[in-house]
Parts: sequence; structure tokens; C-alpha cells
Amino acid sequence: MKKLTTIMSLLLLSGCATAEREAPKPPHSIGMANPASVYCQAKGGKSVMVKTPEGERSDCLLPGGERIDEWALYRRDHS
Repeated sequence: MKKLTTIMSLLLLSGCATAEREAPKPPHSIGMANPASVYCQAKGGKSVMVKTPEGERSDCLLPGGERIDEWALYRRDHS
């Protein structure tokens, strides 16, 4: 009877034991680039941050020297 109790106890304890699992990987940050900035760079331009009383905006400095708001450039060429 003592053997049976010991065996049953061991089986019970082994059933309660949990396997060590790997911690879940943190989710990847999914982000999307600003289409106006991407378009500026595709045109060979450079994004320049401009601080105004209303906040910040990005201008595109094009290779020919033209400086234009990135979204204005994007809308101008995609209308």
C-alpha cells in the first residue's frame, strides 16, 4: 500500500509540473513611412524639418534648389 501511495503521489506531482515555456516575443512595430517624405526622397530631394508658430512641418529641398512643403509637392504631382 505504501508503494502505491508513493507511485500515485509521484504521478500526481509530475502531472502538476509545468514545462518551462519560452517567453513570447514582443510584437513587431508596424509602421508606415510618410508617403510625402518617401516621394520627396524618390525625387532626389532631402527632407528638412521647419518649426513654425503652428508646429513643425517638413519641407522638401529638391536638387534644383526648389524648397516646397512635402505634402504640397505630393499633392501637386499626384492630382
